[in-house]
Amino acid sequence: MNAPTAPIAQTPDAAGATPVMAQYFEAKSRQPDALVFFRMGDFYELFFDDAVRAAAALGIAQTHRGTHNGQPIPMAGVPVHAAEAYLAKLIRAGFKVAVCEQIESPAEAKKRGSRSIVARDVVRIVTPGTLTEEGLLDARGANRLAAIALRGGQAAVASVELSTGEVESLLIAPSGLAAALAALQPSEILVPDRLFADETVNQALKGAGGLVQPVAQALAEPAASEARLKRLYGVDTLDGFGGLAGAEISALGLIAAHLEMTQAGKLPALSPPRRAGEADVMAIDPATRTSLEIEKTLSGQRDGSLLGCIDRCVTAAGSRLLAARLAQPLLDPAAINVRLDAVQWMAERRQLRERLRESLRRSGDLARALSRLALGRGGPRDLGVLRDGLKTGEALSALLSNEGAQLTAPPFEIDQALAAVNPSLSVDLSGLLAALEQGLGPDLPAQARDGGFVAAGVRPELDQARGLRDDSRRVIIALESRLAAESGVPLKIKHNAVLGYFVETTAGKADPLFQPPLNATFIHRQTLANQVRFTTVELADLDARIAQAGERALAIEMATFEAWREAACALAPAIQAAARALATLDVDAALAEWAEDQQAVRPTVDKSFAFDAVGARHPVVEAAVRRAGDPFTPNDCCLDGSGETGARLSIVTGPNMAGKSTFLRQNAILAVMAQAGCFVPARSLKMGVVDRLFSRVGAGDDLARGRSTFMAEMVETAAILTQATPRSFVILDEIGRGTATWDGLAIAWACAEALHATNRSRALFATHYHELAALEHKLSYVSNLSLRAKEWNGDLVFLHEAGPGAADRSYGVQVAKLAGVPPAVVARARQVLERLESEAESPARLEGLPLFAATAPTPAKTGPSPVEEALRTLDPDGMSPREAMDALYRLRGLL
Repeated sequence: MNAPTAPIAQTPDAAGATPVMAQYFEAKSRQPDALVFFRMGDFYELFFDDAVRAAAALGIAQTHRGTHNGQPIPMAGVPVHAAEAYLAKLIRAGFKVAVCEQIESPAEAKKRGSRSIVARDVVRIVTPGTLTEEGLLDARGANRLAAIALRGGQAAVASVELSTGEVESLLIAPSGLAAALAALQPSEILVPDRLFADETVNQALKGAGGLVQPVAQALAEPAASEARLKRLYGVDTLDGFGGLAGAEISALGLIAAHLEMTQAGKLPALSPPRRAGEADVMAIDPATRTSLEIEKTLSGQRDGSLLGCIDRCVTAAGSRLLAARLAQPLLDPAAINVRLDAVQWMAERRQLRERLRESLRRSGDLARALSRLALGRGGPRDLGVLRDGLKTGEALSALLSNEGAQLTAPPFEIDQALAAVNPSLSVDLSGLLAALEQGLGPDLPAQARDGGFVAAGVRPELDQARGLRDDSRRVIIALESRLAAESGVPLKIKHNAVLGYFVETTAGKADPLFQPPLNATFIHRQTLANQVRFTTVELADLDARIAQAGERALAIEMATFEAWREAACALAPAIQAAARALATLDVDAALAEWAEDQQAVRPTVDKSFAFDAVGARHPVVEAAVRRAGDPFTPNDCCLDGSGETGARLSIVTGPNMAGKSTFLRQNAILAVMAQAGCFVPARSLKMGVVDRLFSRVGAGDDLARGRSTFMAEMVETAAILTQATPRSFVILDEIGRGTATWDGLAIAWACAEALHATNRSRALFATHYHELAALEHKLSYVSNLSLRAKEWNGDLVFLHEAGPGAADRSYGVQVAKLAGVPPAVVARARQVLERLESEAESPARLEGLPLFAATAPTPAKTGPSPVEEALRTLDPDGMSPREAMDALYRLRGLL
């Protein structure tokens, strides 16, 4: 996401402004780079250049309102009730929006003087990474604000999900920034301005996505950052967070500064920073993440990705947690097996799992509801979400505890979730649940100011105020009937914000009310074109009592809401723990559900260097072919970085469309799923943990960086060869195809040798250079695999089976025929191919080329060359221009 590039015009001088416009100028001066949503009644108004830019972005009308210094004031506005939709559009377009609200009522303003205007102030700054409203967020996707910092040779990436309060801190080497940001997929990234001169940081930001926000380097200084963190968490020391490094404090301090600025002093309910390092999660660079389509497809859609395929979660929080697990697979086999134990336990209990999932559907999104309440943006419905979520936790705890008592104790992850999700284990939490269950009514409005959400019988004084209010309204109906009967005039008692309650009749029927004796009862208030309005002493008194009763009832409800809100915020850590526990149970049950449907198995993950997949399948491709009514052909893959049980590197050959790319991707995806704690679509999988996953699959240029397809391919290949370790897993597809045949073959050959001998990584190397098959006999730990195809009556049949050995042909002409290339072109291609294949062998036999014959260095030449001898005899100072030119041509001829 990129910010708009149009220059921001200067706001006009505030001199001579009206009181209202003076308020606007003051708000704008504090947020000059934001569009100011200035609340005026039921609209948010935008003025001057803000109005021009917003009208263009939103497609709304731009008008003018009044003048300033003799010039019309450009204006555009959006209704308050529909503001979320407009905000969402502006944020997606890269704008920042400052919301300036009325912070008092007109009645309160009048107490300061009859000419006083309503006070207004900026209550929040809306940026992509600080959204909390349901209407602005993807329920199943995270919305993270990230910050990066470099200090002492270390890099740190901090992130906050403001809508749930989750905070993370990752300490890495600067070279790991790209992979870390790609895993987080932040909506907004805070970057100290001096870091833009660092090429590593620039490259990481280009592949991260999200809006990049430059900030002053001073905000990242450790002392100031530490002070802001202490204010944010309300602590006197950061020691409780586990010895944060300087870079981590700087990155977290940037987030604290941004939250102070955007939330206008409101403190969000944040969990302590969850810390991780490079040794905790699998590193997946942006290119690999994109090519494997882990969280989204190449077109940016969730459907069709690995996440979209396996997500069976019934809650939005569960889907977000599953996405986080796939984005950051673990490296510790013990931690991986904790997750796998939980999935297996759920998989073995279908009926229990079904009851659990049915209960979870009613739980709501506790974390996001709590965040809105903490920031003052929540309402009674958010309290209802807390009530329903805690009630669900209570029910699940009873359900799973009974299961554990009858059979075996639940595994560690589920046992921990049960402890966190059960409100009865906390007196305060159970008290809050009881208060919300008893106190909240059946119909909950979105905003507390709408009233009507406190149940009857909870607050006696509220019931009394409501009774007076409601009884008075019934009295008004009776009064209307009596006045009409006594006067003989058809009339109605109505209400508006200006007159309050009044008697209204048509102009043609109003004359008797002006005449004695009725004029002693009916007091004239207003005459309109077709109606005349009156009041009576009795009606005025009743109006005052109704207004007071209604205001008192609403005040009591608002006070009750505030008390519940404060109680919930005080219990934020416990509620957040319960929210995480519900999400964990949802993920474990969902993965078990998917595993049963797809006949997936539990992988064995250890610290070996093996990768032994039997009957493996690509989950996304399998789902697609099954929808089409076709079977998916499973395949085996056996690699071993140590070379003990299998080859370290497999050369994969076969025709186009035979399934080479699918075969490569499915094995990489198995590694991601296994280390994320998922069952895998295979008959069995045994693998040693993968520290880094690399994929060079597919072709495409990078016009934004001025790179051709081949250059982009070489850049990605270079990253693999310089970063892959013996514990890494690498898949390469068609390296070298973007240049001349012999150049490409030479590059592919050299890359294969380097992966085998230098990186020593487990690798799958797909190619159409069949000459690479010779590596099986030249290198110790190389094997050949081929995807099978057969010709039948001139047609090509793909078997999609991977077996040992190299393919003898690429079947390119047959594939061209299947693609619909005109028959004449296909026939001509066959003629040319037959002639090429029948000609004498190439003069450049592979075995005869030093590059392919051995990797030993070529002996250096001895003695001076003819060019060197000729240069030694020249005397430049004694040569004429003509003689110098002749000498130059002679030297060129010697070359």
